Amino acid sequence: MVDPALRPGWPAHLVRGPVELHPPRRWDAEEWSRVRRANEDWLAQWEPTAAGSWAARHTPAAYRAMRRAVLRRAAMGMSLPFVVRVEGRLAGQVTIDNVVRGALRSGNLGYWIDRAVAGRGMASLAVALVCDHAFGPARLHRLQADIRPENARSRGLVHRLGFRHEGLLRRYLDIDGDWRDHDTFALLAEDVPGGVVARWESRLPR
Repeated sequence: MVDPALRPGWPAHLVRGPVELHPPRRWDAEEWSRVRRANEDWLAQWEPTAAGSWAARHTPAAYRAMRRAVLRRAAMGMSLPFVVRVEGRLAGQVTIDNVVRGALRSGNLGYWIDRAVAGRGMASLAVALVCDHAFGPARLHRLQADIRPENARSRGLVHRLGFRHEGLLRRYLDIDGDWRDHDTFALLAEDVPGGVVARWESRLPR
């Protein structure tokens, strides 16, 4: 058994307004499969290259395999994987992965959101909640988000939350069938002394 002290802040359940985040659950498989299949055109261009069709990679069985893998990493303190719900409906995922402790205390941010709720600020709120949790109970200091230059929506999201551009990673990841450049952005705990959610809320139209 892994010492719980090695995975501070996990497991966790986060809620703010219509957004709820929780660890992947067994009974989410069918709903996850439906949402992912419906979002192929919206998501496939940003996803890692993989064998097999999109439909075959997004069955309930595929979800169960993914869930086992991410929860193993979470139990070892290497990941903070969350399912996103908006008004009770499964609408995406936010994950802090590749968590490193010691002197670095860093993690890599990844997320996706259902097109049906895009444009309402729900992805920004979900990511902000996870960032605050990462800097608080999970005791991390740095979060890094690597985003393709063409992904204007994701670039806008991290900019709104206070992430700073740190450079270009050439042909960094195998995405959608080719090696793709990525811009790397980072957020440090001291960059947002009032919290990431508070920063996001302060920028909402009045």
